[in-house]
Amino acid sequence: MLAGRRWVLIGAAALLAAVTTAVLTLRSGPSPACAAPPVGSTVHRGKATFYDSKGEGGNCSFVSAPDDRLYVALGPSEYSAGAACGGYLDVTGPKGKVRVMVMDQCPECQPGHLDLSKEAFAKIANPVDGVVSISYKAVTNPTVPGPLSFRIKEGASRYWFAVLVANHGNPLRSVEVRSGSTWRATERAEYNYWIYESGLGPGPYTIRLTDVYGQRATATGIRMAPEQVQKASVRLYGSGAAAPGPKPTPTPARKPSTSPSPKATTEAPPSLAPAAAVVDEQLGRAAGC
Repeated sequence: MLAGRRWVLIGAAALLAAVTTAVLTLRSGPSPACAAPPVGSTVHRGKATFYDSKGEGGNCSFVSAPDDRLYVALGPSEYSAGAACGGYLDVTGPKGKVRVMVMDQCPECQPGHLDLSKEAFAKIANPVDGVVSISYKAVTNPTVPGPLSFRIKEGASRYWFAVLVANHGNPLRSVEVRSGSTWRATERAEYNYWIYESGLGPGPYTIRLTDVYGQRATATGIRMAPEQVQKASVRLYGSGAAAPGPKPTPTPARKPSTSPSPKATTEAPPSLAPAAAVVDEQLGRAAGC
């Protein structure tokens, strides 16, 4: 019996050692386990290549590329299913620094690989080099071309709502829409439209944005006018931003119903349960999940 307990304890110690190794790998490796856009002041290092969108607005569904043609496509991890769209990065290369807007996804790019517009690449490196080492970080509250703008998607109606938001500068965390007296939380599609599947009536709508830093702005009078770009009079931050008011009560997003997950019929030995808990906790913290 004593020998059996000894082997259980040895097994628990081995499991904890494996956890420590995994945590260190997650913290020091090039990519987090959970997809997330670059935010905050963290400096990332990697490489840059370049491409040409030919004036199109990329996977983020913008009407067109920025007028200055300084944009970037991110790999799936940092693009994060559209969460990075409309944010800005400062990228530093051998020749200098350039500020670019996240506009597109680069499906084959690994974390740390930025695919810049050819104009942006030329500002930090010699185009004949093709691939260069870079560092980059997110820009908080960047200067944007104008106030917030909104575009209702083609095919939208009182029965299916979808809106694209532009000129928000920081990545967005949520978009809520009020039609009548009730706020509804929309869900972001990978192509950067915010959708409410069952529709929100004929409008006009009041739309409330929250960015990843908790800043909020509310635009009113947005019409059900598919394919038209509607410019608001407010900004998310800086000059023209609305004065902060009381924080609204979050509205839960609509989620499809799911069947309960089946319960496991076996359990880990009691002496190993604490080690399993440490696995979940430390991996979650390291990945930022």
